[in-house]
Amino acid sequence: MNDIQNLSLDEKDQRIIISLLNDSRSSLKEISGDIGLSAPSVAERIRRLEKIGIIRNFTVDLDSHALGYVLKAIVRIRPMPGKVQPVEQLIIETPQITECSKVTGDDCFVATLYVRSMDEIDIILEKISEKASTSTSLVKRTIIERRAPPLS
Repeated sequence: MNDIQNLSLDEKDQRIIISLLNDSRSSLKEISGDIGLSAPSVAERIRRLEKIGIIRNFTVDLDSHALGYVLKAIVRIRPMPGKVQPVEQLIIETPQITECSKVTGDDCFVATLYVRSMDEIDIILEKISEKASTSTSLVKRTIIERRAPPLS
């Protein structure tokens, strides 16, 4: 991968990315019409953005509630001494944990968890609590959905 830290995106690249962020299923024709480039030029720019690692993949955004996951929780996890690796592995193996960051500070991990019930939270946290202490907050409302960092 090239050094993308010093890469600046021109206006056309930014508009392509914004279009794909809004709807990753947009056709090349739709994008080209929106930004004033030919479809082959848009395709080439997208390939270049993928090659240099700015565009990593195209995803599907699922509605957790429609899948029956009515509760979202943020869990701060502090492994017991010598248990960081086993806790990390347990986090990786828990499919209800959809995102987790290793962080600085008192806790080692901050995880996002989707569950169908309070009982399900208890079952998951009991497994983790054998190797770590946890602090859990239920999400009442999401203010900002996942979004891209600023492009400029």
